Amino acid sequence: MTLNVALVVAATEAEGPGRRYAVWVQGCPMRCPGCCNPEMLADVPAEARTPESLIQEAKAAGVEGISLLGGEPFAQAAGLALVAEGVRRAGLSVMVFSGYTLAELRARPEPEVARLLAATDLLVDGRFEASQRSARRRFIGSENQGLHFLSDRYRADDPRLHGPQHLELRLRGGELTINGWPVLGARTRIGRG
Repeated sequence: MTLNVALVVAATEAEGPGRRYAVWVQGCPMRCPGCCNPEMLADVPAEARTPESLIQEAKAAGVEGISLLGGEPFAQAAGLALVAEGVRRAGLSVMVFSGYTLAELRARPEPEVARLLAATDLLVDGRFEASQRSARRRFIGSENQGLHFLSDRYRADDPRLHGPQHLELRLRGGELTINGWPVLGARTRIGRG
């Protein structure tokens, strides 16, 4: 099994609590207007990665956990469930950012969706609404979205879940990537030189 991966950032503090290994998958069926990752919406080939390779990299990264973003992680639930289960066995936490609501995910009949949810500690859910863009809730794009604690790993009073949004910039091989929350719009791949 392979995953269609748009981007990996091996160590970030802008995509969840603590230092995290972040994986953005390619492809999203929702196409929310104003999405901050418009280049990740199309269901086109990006980088084929095995769940095991992502698990091994995350374990070696010296991070607290992984964050799964996109695109839409639940569009690749089978492979990402394997990743989430594997890193949790290694003691890492799992945070997932989804355009689906928790109620929609729980209503879906696919067993891989239930497996990914069962291996998730924190879930940011709901479609991004550009008119409700949020700069006050850390790790959350718009006011309509929720943060769900699906395990006892984190608590609502964790100070790392509060505070201002921030950005991280990286220049690798002539490509500038930005992750975190940009107040004004698209963020990940800015350009290649």
